[in-house]
Amino acid sequence: MKKFAFVIISGMLLGSCKNVNTPSQFEEEKTVVAYVTQWEDNWGEGLEKAKQVTHINYAFANIKDGLVVEGGQKDTPDLMKLNQLKQINSNLKVLVSIGGWTWSGGFSNAVLTPRSRQRFANSAVAYMQRHKIDGIDLDWEYPGQPGAGNLHRPEDRQNFTAILKLLREKLDSLTTRSGEKYLLTIATGANQRYLDNTDMNKVHEYLDLVNIMTYDFHGGWEGKSGHNANLYASEYDDNEEIISAKIAVQQHVNAGVPIDKIVLGVPFYGRWWGGVNPSDHGLYQPAKGPFGSLSYTVIRDSLLKAPGYQAHWDSTAGVPFLWNNQDSVFVAYENARSLKIKTAFVKEEGMKGVMFWQFNGDDGELLQTIYKELNNQL
Repeated sequence: MKKFAFVIISGMLLGSCKNVNTPSQFEEEKTVVAYVTQWEDNWGEGLEKAKQVTHINYAFANIKDGLVVEGGQKDTPDLMKLNQLKQINSNLKVLVSIGGWTWSGGFSNAVLTPRSRQRFANSAVAYMQRHKIDGIDLDWEYPGQPGAGNLHRPEDRQNFTAILKLLREKLDSLTTRSGEKYLLTIATGANQRYLDNTDMNKVHEYLDLVNIMTYDFHGGWEGKSGHNANLYASEYDDNEEIISAKIAVQQHVNAGVPIDKIVLGVPFYGRWWGGVNPSDHGLYQPAKGPFGSLSYTVIRDSLLKAPGYQAHWDSTAGVPFLWNNQDSVFVAYENARSLKIKTAFVKEEGMKGVMFWQFNGDDGELLQTIYKELNNQL
C-alpha cells in the first residue's frame, strides 16, 4: 500500500496563539488530545502546536509477559522532549498510551487474574513514574474482540473494568502521597460491538477522559469506498450498519458514559481506494483496489493540486471527498471545513473536547482550526 501511494504521489508531483502560561477558558473547559507516535519526528517540539493542545498521548508502550514496557529506544528521549514542551505550555499533560492496534495482543492475558492485574498495573505506573509523565491511556483494541487477530475471551469485559479500577486506585494513592494529579484515559471503538463487550457504565467512573476513535469507519478491508470519519450519516450510505461520529457518541451516552467525559476523535489523514465504480463520484461504491492512506498535508499539497482530482462535499455527512474519474480513485479525508462543523458539534453537545490521530499528519492548519473554534477565536 505504501509503495503504491508513493508512486501515485511522485507521478502527480512531476505532472496567533495565547500567551505562554496564561490560563484560558478553553484550557479549563475543553480538551485537545494529540496522539504522538514513536515513528514520527516532526511533532512540534518548541513550536506553536504545543500551545494548542492540552494532552499528548505518546504511542505506544508495549506489553510483554504481562508487563508494560518501552515500545522502543525512542521512548526515553521522546518523552523527555515532550515534557520539555511544558516550558511552552505549563498546562500540558503528557500520558503514555499502552497497546494500540499492533500491540493489543497482550492485554487479555495481562488482566486475566488478580495477580496478573497487579503486575500489569504496577508496571504501568512504574513506566509513568520512570518517565516523569502525567498519566496512562489504555488503547486496547479490543476487549472481547480479536482486533488484529489478538487473543481475546469473554472475560475481557469484566477484566477491563477490573484493571481500570485498579489503575485508578494506584494513581489516586500516588496523588495522596505526592499531591500531583495523575490521569487515566482510554481510547474506545466507535461502534456498538465495542460497547457490547465492555461495561462503560462502570468503566467511566475510573476515567478522566473517554477518547472515541471516530475514524476508520471504512477502508480497503471492505472492498467498498466510504467516508473515513463522517460526523453525520450520509444519504449515500447503503450499508447494513450505518456509521457516523454522532451515532458513536450517542451509543456511548446510551451505554452510560457522561457526555462531558467524551472526547471526539478526528483523523489527520485520509483513506483512498483504487478501481472504484464511478457512480456518485465513487462514494460508497465497490472498489477493486489497491487501497491505502495518506496524510492530510499530502492530500492538500499534492492531490488537491493534481490533474484529474475533483473536490466534492457530502452535505448530509459533513465531510469532503476527492474523486478522480480517469484513474477511478476515491479519497475520503478531513479538512478545516469539516472540523469547524465537528468542533461546533462538540460544543453544542457539551462534550469534553477533540482528540486527533496523529500529530505529523498536519502542518498546523487542522490543529489551529480545532484550537480557534474551541477557543472561540473566530
